[in-house]
Amino acid sequence: MTHGDKAGTVCCLKIATLLVALSPELLFLGAGVQLRDNGYDGLLIAINPQVSEDQNLIPNIKEMVTEASFYLFNATKRRVFFRNIKILIPATWKANNYSKVKQESYEKANVIVTASSGAHGGDPYTLQYRGCGKEGKHIYFTPDFLLNDDLTAGYGSRASYSLCNSLLYELVKKKHKNTSISKIDLIFLSIFRCSSDITGIFVCEKGPCPQENCITSELFQGGCMFLYNSTQNAAASIMFMQSLSSVVEFCNASTHNQEAPNRQNQMCSLRSTWDVISDSTDFHHSSPMNGTELPPPPTFSLVQAGDKVVCLVLDVSSKMAEADRLLRLQQAAELYLMQIVESHTFVGIVGFNSKGEIRAQLHQINSDDDRKLLVSHLPATASADPETSICSGLKRGFEVAEKLNGKAYGSVLILVTSGHDEHISNCLLTVLSSGSTIHTIALGASADKNLEELSHLTGGLKFFVPDKSTSNSMIDAFSRISSGTGDIFQQCIQLESVGENVKPHHQLKSTVTVDNSMGNDTTFLVTWQASGPPDIELFEPNGRKYYTHNFTINQALKTARLWIPGTAQPGPWTYALNNTHHSLQSLKVTVTSRASHSAEPPATVEAFVEKDSTSFPHPVMIYANVRKGFYPILNATVTATIEPETEEPVTLKLLDDGAGADVIKNDGIYSRYFFSFAVNGRYSLKVHVNHSPSISAPGLHSFPGSHAMYVPGYITNGNIQMNVPRKSLGRSEEEQKWGFSRTSSGGSFSVLGVPTGPHPDALPPCRILDLEAVQLEEEVTLSWTAPGEDFDRGQANSYEIRMSKSLQNIQDDFNNAILVNTSKLNPQPAGTKEIFTFSPKLFTNGPEHQPDGETQESHRIYVAIRTIDKNSLKSAVSNIAQASLFILPNSAPVLARDDLILKGVLIAMGLIGIICLTIVVTHCILNKKRRADRKENGIELL
Repeated sequence: MTHGDKAGTVCCLKIATLLVALSPELLFLGAGVQLRDNGYDGLLIAINPQVSEDQNLIPNIKEMVTEASFYLFNATKRRVFFRNIKILIPATWKANNYSKVKQESYEKANVIVTASSGAHGGDPYTLQYRGCGKEGKHIYFTPDFLLNDDLTAGYGSRASYSLCNSLLYELVKKKHKNTSISKIDLIFLSIFRCSSDITGIFVCEKGPCPQENCITSELFQGGCMFLYNSTQNAAASIMFMQSLSSVVEFCNASTHNQEAPNRQNQMCSLRSTWDVISDSTDFHHSSPMNGTELPPPPTFSLVQAGDKVVCLVLDVSSKMAEADRLLRLQQAAELYLMQIVESHTFVGIVGFNSKGEIRAQLHQINSDDDRKLLVSHLPATASADPETSICSGLKRGFEVAEKLNGKAYGSVLILVTSGHDEHISNCLLTVLSSGSTIHTIALGASADKNLEELSHLTGGLKFFVPDKSTSNSMIDAFSRISSGTGDIFQQCIQLESVGENVKPHHQLKSTVTVDNSMGNDTTFLVTWQASGPPDIELFEPNGRKYYTHNFTINQALKTARLWIPGTAQPGPWTYALNNTHHSLQSLKVTVTSRASHSAEPPATVEAFVEKDSTSFPHPVMIYANVRKGFYPILNATVTATIEPETEEPVTLKLLDDGAGADVIKNDGIYSRYFFSFAVNGRYSLKVHVNHSPSISAPGLHSFPGSHAMYVPGYITNGNIQMNVPRKSLGRSEEEQKWGFSRTSSGGSFSVLGVPTGPHPDALPPCRILDLEAVQLEEEVTLSWTAPGEDFDRGQANSYEIRMSKSLQNIQDDFNNAILVNTSKLNPQPAGTKEIFTFSPKLFTNGPEHQPDGETQESHRIYVAIRTIDKNSLKSAVSNIAQASLFILPNSAPVLARDDLILKGVLIAMGLIGIICLTIVVTHCILNKKRRADRKENGIELL
């Protein structure tokens, strides 16, 4: 492999890890990444179980991370490097003296190696859903990308995670897809770069060509592209083209190209990469290392999961007898043991009040009889003891987990409690050193306020279950807990979760869709409150009917369960629960299933919040990542249900429109601000997704995000060198006949400082993120998504639009930029597409200073918006949009519309004047001739 190839290979992880390592949120994450003495510890790289074992994969990962560490150290001016790296080996690979996992799992990985990256093809990319300066969720690589040296030339720059580069990537993709892009895009192409010093030339189908040859009727013709010179003098920017040998720095304030209309400038308010990085918490807590020596190379730990071990640690104190808490725990635990937990898992059960008690030692699940045996060990009644010792329960849970291999390493404890334990801090060190992951479920408002610290320390999930009869949060919590292996084909997926209070002789009726990718191990679970089950009717898509007697009834737990053998028929399944009891009761339905075959990954939804807690009036940002494999699913209906400790649930529609809380449009991540805080305390989150079969489903050819640009070629010594054509996965064209339904818990969050009386208006409209400007002749048309009165909800009062010829002026001094008349512009409801046209004559007349590289034939203006609510609260200033009026070189000047009208009027008036003059002259001549004739006739008569 040549040096250039090797350098390109190294770059695949250089920048990939930067966005994780340098993000401002990664300093202290419990079991996650930590920065200590300039070195990052605990970066986790996980390999998906579907990846075939390859003896070269791990050495290649080690080589790249090692060289990337030195590269990172120099690029950050001797500030940070990688010290300790963990690589999680899938359990499907042969054991090879790997260390046993502790709290590492696939879901916790910072970097994931997976067989397919979906809509990105083979591109490495970062799943980014937050704003500027925030870390992404995961970084993805394909094995082919890591193993195939031929790809390094094609991907060239490896600018995989540059927001600055993403817009250029989309431009190249659009050109190949639509065969043409606008002339303005072509002219701006040379300034998309994060550093405008990087050079290149335009190339047509037959070789190099002048820029104007690619322009015909204001279109960039197919076959035209912009290729970069392989040899450059520019030192920046790593986030744009770090594969170039000269590029060794991030863009800073002096080299950053603020004129580039790209996502970096849009999201980061024209700030350079170095400015953003310098503001991170990591940099605030570190100083450049002294001396000239390089840091030591990173050390690697290879860890592999063994047998799966789960222990249920369940509160049985007297508080569990309140509000049907124990009954709901029994119902959820039964579903978990009978349906959710995967085969071959070792499961034990512990109960606790003031003391812990082992109810079932580890028992491996190999059959339904094993599952039923474990269900029989669930606690049947609550004790009379009101005290709860959480530490005592955990101690017994660790004892159970250690029975298999002498250590609790890699085990999972599911802790459910409604009690308070003032001594919970006494066991935090034991919990941290146990090597176990603890998922916590807080039941009711009385649950210990420090319970979530156990999840935080071990990287576990946290849930809250309110004391409401219609809440299905307990079942949702158990359904969300998976094995953590990353094997989606083995996981149980929740299709439906609903609960309602049903009046006597009324029914709960609805439909759930089983799509083509699901259907194995499908189960319908019905729960109730009264003495006997409701009348149940269930209809398959083909019309087959199931009734109550077809279900397995557990009178003690008040559950009815129907398991569908084989693969459930795809299509809509309709159910009706008739309340035959004489009083109102809560009826609930839960539907779960598994993938029907391994060739097609099922659609999934992952719900989560940006942070675990907030204080009034600061909102919580809610997210739902909806995907089919790694393809984003667009045009889905995504609804979040938020349940406080008291008060009624709140429903909120999540959007993927690139506005408000949603950073990137059409990336499959649906987002929304939530600020309807009713009370202090915990809130539970659940998300429901419905996708219509009539709407185009997963798999765009590309979508905006932080991913790698494929470089089609370079200019080397004046010669065009094209790379191997890119391998395109395209999109899956399977028929989406039935659509799909999904439900998932998003865990819990807490809120403090909520006032008891009326809430003051402390929320301004949210910042506009998607302002765009298009100029035709002397008119500019702006478009954006309307914010609301409060963030992204309601209807704002007015807009303040300002413009300038100077980008820096409008950025630094928006208040003194030229104000546009918006008296006739009234804000629409939040989420509406706004369009406003005006004529910026001030900026198209007279001479002005032109930015570097801009010809006198173009006039550029910059526009930004601020939104104001009825109480005069103002949003942050929007992204800055720019528009240009272009006049093609060597072409006749194009007259403005007003000039054409004036010219037409003058010509018409001139023609009328000439006609009038002709008539007058003719009339005079005829009169004169007539008088002469009369005179002559008179003489003859005399």
